[in-house]
Amino acid sequence: MLGKHILRRTLGAIPRCAHASSAAAIDPLSGPGAPAQEAPLRAPFRPDIAVQYVRALSKAKFDESVDIVVQLGLDPRKPNQSVRGVLKLPHGTGKQVRIAVFARGDAAAAASEAGAHVVGAEDLVESILGGKLDFDRCIASPDMMPLVGKVARVLGPRGLMPNPKIGTVTTDVAGAVRDAAGGSVEFRTEKAGAVHSMIGKVSFSDEALLENMRAFMIAINDAKPSGSKGQYLKGVSIASTMGPGLHLELPFIDPANRRFMRFDA
Repeated sequence: MLGKHILRRTLGAIPRCAHASSAAAIDPLSGPGAPAQEAPLRAPFRPDIAVQYVRALSKAKFDESVDIVVQLGLDPRKPNQSVRGVLKLPHGTGKQVRIAVFARGDAAAAASEAGAHVVGAEDLVESILGGKLDFDRCIASPDMMPLVGKVARVLGPRGLMPNPKIGTVTTDVAGAVRDAAGGSVEFRTEKAGAVHSMIGKVSFSDEALLENMRAFMIAINDAKPSGSKGQYLKGVSIASTMGPGLHLELPFIDPANRRFMRFDA
């Protein structure tokens, strides 16, 4: 486990931040909300401080992704207790998204022109059934859904099945391709009620990551299902691909709280 002296050397370039309970500038390695020497990364952090830690602790030789995990007080197995949606992040994800499109004719040509990596119909079905899934997002025009149904058992478990509720079944396949390539992310509750998403790269600025985080949390809040009972938002953490997970202070990350993403006082 990292000691405080190691973290201080690692984070020497991090600027001082103001904690919500004090207007005075503090060292992110001391004062309220900072990690204790005995357990440096266990205490919850304010989002702006956590983002600094995630970026500074990244030591991989590649540009690591920054992911967010939101634990919701939901049981997706019950009716009206699931969350699913799509969101275009203000600063994108920094990731090149490989897109497959089921379409014919003019729609297929428009999808290709918009930047889709694979466009097809029966040939795409055969490719998928043959085990070739070299894409991250799948889009289809409505008339292609009976054909897409033939590979539903392959696409579904991988979260790739086109769905009209998240805009991946649409007559405007070109627009959907541009949105996906421009940094839109899909999110949905997993079995334990958690939602996972990428919100950028460690090469992003603190401000860009925080703005993406803000947009994502607002989308989660807006997607609150009618069947939600009790506490909806139970916990949030962020981490880089190879880095430790950092828990966030709920008042600063909950859109329903007046302190949401306010770090000035």
